[in-house]
Amino acid sequence: MTPPLPPSGGLSEAEISALRKNLRNARIAARETLPDAERVARTAHVESHLDALVDRLRPRCLAFCWPWRGEVDLVPWMTRWLAADPARQAALPVVRAAGQPMIFLRWHPEAPMATDHHGIPVPAWDERIEPDLILVPLNVFDGAGFRLGYGGGYFDRTLAALDPAPATAGIAFELARADTCWPQPHDQPMDWLVTEAGWWDVRAKPSGD
Repeated sequence: MTPPLPPSGGLSEAEISALRKNLRNARIAARETLPDAERVARTAHVESHLDALVDRLRPRCLAFCWPWRGEVDLVPWMTRWLAADPARQAALPVVRAAGQPMIFLRWHPEAPMATDHHGIPVPAWDERIEPDLILVPLNVFDGAGFRLGYGGGYFDRTLAALDPAPATAGIAFELARADTCWPQPHDQPMDWLVTEAGWWDVRAKPSGD
């Protein structure tokens, strides 16, 4: 069940839009300027907590996103996860048409790759699969599981269209945490959150690892 939206505090739609944009830009900038050593250390903790969450949920098909603009790089972790069990599958989301839900194409470390209109690597074939769990990158997130992406609505649109919808785990560094994302009616909250500080079931609060 989607949690109720917090009150807007009497702010106008334009004011909320500006707040969301400014918060998104500030947190992306902070993420992009993380020193390399700190990024490596934080990523190792994220991977450890993600191990614990995935061990609990036991998905057979995981979707993730190729890292962009300093997002948590899950490619090495995903490579290890696939190697541990040949029955496992991984997928990357692909945008085929503006305003339409994304599709998920199978990925493995030897998969032929192309690039999308943003220059992000995507599988070069058309082998579609349906994930059990989607690992969603977060530019900003709050304790209710709401997130700020890049403003295109790709994940919100996709999650709203999938029936049944797969579970979602938002992945971020703690610097992305905020008191609120000023969520809008179309925003789809995450089921789980994973950062270098731990993992949480958003609906159960807090569980942690």
